[in-house]
Amino acid sequence: MENNITAQNVITQAKCLSDKLSGSEFPIWVLPIKIQEIARVTSECLGYPLDFISSSLCFAMSVAIGNTHMVKIKDGWSECAILYVAIVGKAGTNKSHPLSFAMKPLLDHDANESRKFKELFKTYQDTISLSKKEREERGIFETSDQPIQKKFIVSDITQESLSYIHEQNKRGICLYVDELKSWINNFNRYAKGSEEQFWLSVFSGKPIIIDRRGFTNSVSIKRSFIGVIGSIQHGLLKDLAKGDRSDSGFLDRILFVIPRDLRKKYWSLQDLPSHITPLWSNILNEIIKLNFAVDQNDDPVPLELPFESQAKKKLYEWQRYNTDLCNKEPNEKLVGMYSKLEIYAIRFCLIIQIIRWVCKEADKDCIDLQSVESAIELTEYFRTSAKNVQLILNSTMVLENMTSDKIKLYEALPSDFATAEGTKIAGALSFTKDGFNRFLNEAKTGLLDNYKHGHYRKYI
Repeated sequence: MENNITAQNVITQAKCLSDKLSGSEFPIWVLPIKIQEIARVTSECLGYPLDFISSSLCFAMSVAIGNTHMVKIKDGWSECAILYVAIVGKAGTNKSHPLSFAMKPLLDHDANESRKFKELFKTYQDTISLSKKEREERGIFETSDQPIQKKFIVSDITQESLSYIHEQNKRGICLYVDELKSWINNFNRYAKGSEEQFWLSVFSGKPIIIDRRGFTNSVSIKRSFIGVIGSIQHGLLKDLAKGDRSDSGFLDRILFVIPRDLRKKYWSLQDLPSHITPLWSNILNEIIKLNFAVDQNDDPVPLELPFESQAKKKLYEWQRYNTDLCNKEPNEKLVGMYSKLEIYAIRFCLIIQIIRWVCKEADKDCIDLQSVESAIELTEYFRTSAKNVQLILNSTMVLENMTSDKIKLYEALPSDFATAEGTKIAGALSFTKDGFNRFLNEAKTGLLDNYKHGHYRKYI
C-alpha cells in the first residue's frame, strides 16, 4: 500500500487494521474498491469470514476469465487464470455460504443457458423426427446441428464426462464441490493414479485428448481450463496429502485459505444493502461478456497481455527473492509449494489486471506495476497459508502417535486457552498438574503454539 497521507489512504489503512483485528490476513486492499466493498459488507452483514469471501470472489472471476485472456511472460511462455482453491475451516465457521454467494452469478448463467438449451433441443428433436416430405412442406431443407449446453460449473462428475462437457465449453469451466473430500475420494475409482495425473496435467492448461471407439466418444481440447474450488475441515487435510500426493506436486498446486483464529460468529442484525448482490452480478457478467477470438476448430485464441517494463522488473525481483527462499528452505514440501507460488503470482497478475479493468480502475493493454505489486501481496498471503498447512499436517501426525488419553485431552481443550483453564480441563480427565505440564511440553513440538507466556493456541 502507498504511504502517501491522503484521506483515501487513511480510510484504507483503517479498514485494513479493522480486517486484521477481525482475524483476517487476506490482503483485500489489492482488489478494486467495488470488490472490497462486496467482501466487507457481506462479512459484516452475513458473517462471512473475510478470507473466505475474498478468495471465493477471486476464484469466480478467474473462471469467468477462462481462456479469453492469458498473460505473456516471454515468447513461448504464457499463463492462464486457472486456480485450485481449498477453503479450510472447522465445522460451523461458515465455509460454504461465501462460496455460494460468489458463485451465484455463474450458477444463474448456467441455469439460464440450461433453459435455452432445453428449448433448442426440443426444436431439434421435433425437426429430426419429421419425414423428408414433412420437412419440405415446412420449408426445412437443412437439419440444424444438435444444440450444445453452455455452462461454467460442474460438480459430482467423472473425468470423462467432465472432459466431454469441457469440449463443448472450451472457454473454460470449473469443478465446484461443497466438500473437497468428495473430489479426492473420486481419485483412483477406475484406474489407479489416472485421475490424479489428469488434475496435475490440466493445472497447466495442457490439451485433453481422449480417443474412444466412435467419434461421439472422443474428446479433443487444445487448451484446457478447469478451475477447482471447495471447502474442507482442518482434520481432513491429511486426506489431501495421502499416498504420494504430497510428493507428486498435487498438494503444491492447491491454494489454501486458512484464516487466523477463525471462530463461529454471532448473527448480525444488519441487513445486506440491496445494491450489493446486483453489484457483484454486474461485475461478473461484464467478465462473462468478454469477447474472444476462435480458430477454425472453434478453439479459443486468448488475447495475451504483456508486462509493462517496470511491472516485469518487479515480478522478476520477487522471483529472485522466492528462489533464494527455496534454496534456503530445508523442508522439501515447502519448497514445492513455494515453487508453485511463482506460477500463481503470474496468474494473479492477470486476474487482478482484468478485474481492475472491469471495475474501471485500469486499462487492459498490459499488466501494469500496480497489478504486479498486488499479485505479490496476494501470493505472500498464500505462502503463509502453505506454512500453516504443513503445521496442520505435522500436527495431525503428532496427534495420531499420541496415547488415547492425551488425544482425548487435546480434543477437550478449546482452540485458545490459558494454562489455568487447561489445568482445570486436564484435572477433570484425571491428569495431575505435573502430568498436564508434561503434556504441554510434548504438545509444543507440533500441536500447540505457545504464542505468549501462559497462553496456547491449537494448530488443529
